[in-house]
Order: sequence, then structure tokens, then C-alpha cells
Amino acid sequence: MNDDLKFIIDSTKEDMEKAIKHLEKQLINIRAGKASPAMLSGVMVDYYGSPTPINQVGNVNTPDARTISIQPFEKSMIQEIEKAIMNANLGFNPMNNGESVIINVPPLTEERRKELAKQAKNEAEESKIGVRNDRKNANQEIKKLEDASEDLKKNAEIDVQNLTDKYIAKIDEVYAAKEVEIMKV
Repeated sequence: MNDDLKFIIDSTKEDMEKAIKHLEKQLINIRAGKASPAMLSGVMVDYYGSPTPINQVGNVNTPDARTISIQPFEKSMIQEIEKAIMNANLGFNPMNNGESVIINVPPLTEERRKELAKQAKNEAEESKIGVRNDRKNANQEIKKLEDASEDLKKNAEIDVQNLTDKYIAKIDEVYAAKEVEIMKV
């Protein structure tokens, strides 16, 4: 195989790997009933006029499976943290005890579990679309090459298709594991 074809296939594999990493990152944000600091990873707090990730204005931890605790570095930030959590629209009702912000994570209802499973499925579909786009781009690059024979190009397209099949199967595995986690009571 010539170097250009090898480069196209290697970079396509990297892109498809990134799609899997992105999916895993997105699925972490979909909660499965157990409290986790990652649930608040997208929450931005107004820290003296600039939006700042919640984990940079306080310690976020989980004392037990149903509670998230945010210990602000400055007590004056308690109201801002509560407001940011409410504005993030995560379905949490933060409370404060004057020292920290406490969130009780309610157990998921069957209906909510199904909604979250559907949300996870959508994320998986988005990743599959990304992988298919990577395949399309790779095939276009292969067709553009002028210094490779038709046989080499065909073999490279087959390699790209095999990569695509492998990564689509991996996406299905990741989704199936998350769905089991979500639906488990």
C-alpha cells in the first residue's frame, strides 16, 4: 500500500476513535440514578461577571449515592452556585446550609429512565453519523489520489469500510452498556 493511502486510513481511524471518545464523554453526562460530580460538568457559575465551570469555584463531591455536595472556595458564591444549578435545567433542586450547596439526586422514574435511554440512543446515532462522514471523506480522498492503482484504491476503500463497521459496532456496544446502566433500578 502506498504512503498516501496508509495516511488516509490512519487518519480516518483516528477520527473514528474521536467519535467514540466523544460519545463516551456525552454519555457520562446522562445520569443513571447514582449521584456523580460529572452531572454538574456543564454548569457554569457567574464568577464576578465571567462564566466559570462549577468545579473551579468549589469542591464538587458525592458523600453518598444520592447526594452531591458543592463546597465553595468563597462563601459569597453560594447563591451564584445555586442559581447556576437552577439555570442549567438539570432537574435538581439545590439547597444550602450556609456552608455548602447540597443536591439530593432523586431516584429516576421509569418514564425518566426511558427518556434518558432515548437521549443516549440519539447520542449514539450522532456518533454513527460522524463515523459514516469520516468514511465518506476518506473515500473521497482515496478517489482523488492519482499515483495509486485502481486495485490499491479498491482495497483501501474496503479497509475503510471494515474500519467503519468496526467502529459502528463499538458505538452499539457503548450504547448498549449505557442503556443497561440507565434502565437498572
